[in-house]
Amino acid sequence: MGVHCCSLLNRNANHRQATYVVIGEQVAPQYVGVEKGPGPKGVQTFARTKLRAQISYYKAWRGRKHAHTLIRGSPEQSFHILSSYFHMLEKLNPGTVTRIEVDGESRFKYLFLAFGVAIRGFRYMRKVVGIDGTFLKGQYRGVLLVATAQDDNRQYYPLAWGIVDSENEDAWTWFLTQLKEVIGDTDELALISDRAPSIKKAISTVFEKAHHGACAWHVAQNIKNKFKCADIMGSYWSAVNAYRCEDFAGYMTEISHRYPRVAEYLENEVGFEKWSRCHYPGLRYNITTTNMVESLNSMLVNARDFSYVALLDVIQEKMSKWWNDRRIVAMAITAPLTPSRESEFRPRFAQSKGRHTLQLNPVTYHVKGGELKGVVDIFNKTCTCKEFDIDKLPCVHAIAAAHHAQVSVYSLVSPYYTKEYYVLAYGETIYPVGSQSQWDVPNEVATRVVLPREVKERKRGRPKTSRFPSVGEFRKRKNRCGKCGAYGHYKKKCNSQTGSTEGNQPTDVPV
Repeated sequence: MGVHCCSLLNRNANHRQATYVVIGEQVAPQYVGVEKGPGPKGVQTFARTKLRAQISYYKAWRGRKHAHTLIRGSPEQSFHILSSYFHMLEKLNPGTVTRIEVDGESRFKYLFLAFGVAIRGFRYMRKVVGIDGTFLKGQYRGVLLVATAQDDNRQYYPLAWGIVDSENEDAWTWFLTQLKEVIGDTDELALISDRAPSIKKAISTVFEKAHHGACAWHVAQNIKNKFKCADIMGSYWSAVNAYRCEDFAGYMTEISHRYPRVAEYLENEVGFEKWSRCHYPGLRYNITTTNMVESLNSMLVNARDFSYVALLDVIQEKMSKWWNDRRIVAMAITAPLTPSRESEFRPRFAQSKGRHTLQLNPVTYHVKGGELKGVVDIFNKTCTCKEFDIDKLPCVHAIAAAHHAQVSVYSLVSPYYTKEYYVLAYGETIYPVGSQSQWDVPNEVATRVVLPREVKERKRGRPKTSRFPSVGEFRKRKNRCGKCGAYGHYKKKCNSQTGSTEGNQPTDVPV
């Protein structure tokens, strides 16, 4: 190639050869093994510094999209290989349950995935399951549904995943029907969710024995939004966490005196049994919110832009890592209980010293001292303070009674909190499916037709990638300095000697 002889006036950096395909091929390695990778502006910087080419934001966006396709496959291909992918998951992870629902034209409707390892491990979990959904941001959109328990160390324990068109009654009914097949339906089971009508109706349709509870945080947000009474939240949360109905009644009296309409709303529209710990008809232990589900959804914030199979790959990879890491932690535990329960149990043990204990019969003890007396039945594992009954972890009175009876306090602890159950819950391994070229799939599975579902055409402009805030939810905005333009401080506290005096100072406002 000869030396360029064009006039400098005719030269520019907008190379026609730098198409979005070329850009995507060059930047693709930066998306290998990561969930996010560079955004369009990062691709622009890459093209300018590495390829010496000036490209538009739109070309950078298309190049990034092409790189995603090269690394993770196209959304259309994802539907084509979905049946084969599920077959390999079931083959490599025995007991795994997968379902694909299509319409009359073989177009995708729903999918369901529950790893066999998690299904078997649920035997060692408290039977409290949080359910929720979060929207997907890819080309074919949809909603990711998740059902998760909480392990003995207060960490989420994902049980099942689903992808549906939207959070409607039909979709939730289908998902919960599949969930019921893998975890059963018993009086011991508690299902915690927000108060969306579609979820409430689906739970009442599918589960006959399980008890449904409302997320106390969502109820609080509804109160603040509907009645504008944030100052009553202290009494509300005290009522939520009250173990005894007498204490609960006192907090409700406070609420009723100040905001009668709030008390009426909590009792008649929501129902005490849905959000109050002491009135709940089943066992929800210390779990009053769906925070465990919200935390799980936040872990997938970047992967929600992927094709369905790529998203499921990320879920499998994260679960494999969680199971391995927690197995290592479990095997290293030397105490009888899991770390979080042991740290909760030891202060109670110290507080029990000095309590006066009177034996009433071979299994019943009256414990005095402290602010509250308690009558403990060490055989039935109950106490009149109700902490022992609800949490299934010995209260101060039960520990004092155990000392007097010369019984090991650890024998009174629910097995769900023990090291043994923690080890068993994470005792198995979740295996990846490997490269597609290595898959061994029967022909009837490989040739199953699953077409992409029809979606409405996107509106013009930048696609929305953040969810709508829940009722009453506030999103915090950083303050922008009106002097230097930087974020995180006000103009009055700015140390900069130069800068514009123009700008604004936004405060925290609801979005």
